[in-house]
Amino acid sequence: MTKAEDSVRQATAQAHPNIALIKYWGKRDVALNLPVVGSLSITLDRLHSCTTVRFLPELAADRVWLNGHEDLASARRIGRFLDRLRERAGVRCGAWVESGNNFPTAAGLASSASGFAALALAGSAALGLTLDATELSLLARQGSGSAARSIFGGFVEWSHGARADGRDSVAHPIRPAQYWPLRVVVAVTSTASKAIGSSEGMQRTALTSPYQSAWVDTQEADLARARAAIEARDFEALAAVSEHSCLKMHALAMAAQPGLLYWNGATLDAMHAVRALRAQGVPVFFTVDAGPQVKAICLPDAANAVAEAMRSISGVLDVIECGLGEGACLIDAEAAGA
Repeated sequence: MTKAEDSVRQATAQAHPNIALIKYWGKRDVALNLPVVGSLSITLDRLHSCTTVRFLPELAADRVWLNGHEDLASARRIGRFLDRLRERAGVRCGAWVESGNNFPTAAGLASSASGFAALALAGSAALGLTLDATELSLLARQGSGSAARSIFGGFVEWSHGARADGRDSVAHPIRPAQYWPLRVVVAVTSTASKAIGSSEGMQRTALTSPYQSAWVDTQEADLARARAAIEARDFEALAAVSEHSCLKMHALAMAAQPGLLYWNGATLDAMHAVRALRAQGVPVFFTVDAGPQVKAICLPDAANAVAEAMRSISGVLDVIECGLGEGACLIDAEAAGA
């Protein structure tokens, strides 16, 4: 073992998924996960990924376990991610990684965001690296773009940056969760993994959708409107710009060749139900990421009515109520040989 490997330990971290209100879709650099546009999100409190990383000198290759099953398909991607940490720490040994989500994986609930945020924190801590939140955001982004935002809690913005090396493409908190304690009611309409992943979908869209330039050109205005709405706690303004961004992103993807359709029938029914509630005076709006799940964001007093409406929809398999959550945190760290 090298001197660095003498101090190898294991660590466990937890991170929450985030839901983009102003959407991220499209990459200017695929290898570094650099986005073509900035985005703005809220971090959830109830859903989480919990990841343990242990570097073992006797391991010749990385081993990855997801939700209790060995995940050979993800091992290579995670191994490449951990290589960045190994190089920085001067460590060559393999890693034993165990990760679990308490919500559906790869189904439009941002499991890759929470997963790579937890992996970045646990992996760096396991190697004794001291990284601040900005460095962790930059690192997490290289595993999954939206993971840059899950390092932080509350309201978070991820800058697209301008540098080719991506050093300026990091997330930063706008306001903490306590500033405006919105509620999020998640209508789960499918637990299956989506047929076309986000990365593949983004590339197809960038290459073939006729709306790509309009998407890029209008994003800064959407971000400015969202920032102002959050600062003023103006729910109506946030609802308008968030639904607009959601529908604009899906229109962009639907216009790709072949078109990307992430919704199912229950997705549409839930979206219509949210608009019907709002027409009745209920403060609520929807957003939908690259998947079939509908997230209904509302003021706290409306959460019960929104959840009841979502449960009444045929095709909604589960309803999960969340608040706004905190950033990624270290749960446990253990020195080697302890």
